[in-house]
Amino acid sequence: MKKQIRASSRRLLRDGLVTAAAKARGGSVSPYSKFKVGAALLTRSGEIIGGANVESASYGLTCCAERIALFKALTDGKRNFVAVAVVARCDGGPMPCGACRQLLAEYAPDAKVFIADSGDLKTIREFPVKELLPSAFVLVP
Repeated sequence: MKKQIRASSRRLLRDGLVTAAAKARGGSVSPYSKFKVGAALLTRSGEIIGGANVESASYGLTCCAERIALFKALTDGKRNFVAVAVVARCDGGPMPCGACRQLLAEYAPDAKVFIADSGDLKTIREFPVKELLPSAFVLVP
């Protein structure tokens, strides 16, 4: 019974985080690609920090939703991240780019990553950060 409750609680937490990422997606500033991405980062204490992608005419200056949420959390003094959800309208959901994977490996190495298509929030793929970027370059103490 205890395992069922834990599994049920984890599912509720996962689903809630994906919903928060879908809501954060509404803040996307994507005038060029129109590709709206939302992310929600969960701290061990249960706080959720959302972020959305921001594009620039100089494409290299564009920032992903995952990094926006992470930078927001870090600059507000938050640490101990346990999960991040990323949501966009694409088949299977959007996978984090290499830069996002690197930063997650540095600041949320033990976190779970939940990926969902905004058109189907019930189908959620799950990956550990360590699986997304094995042998990451990390110097953070």
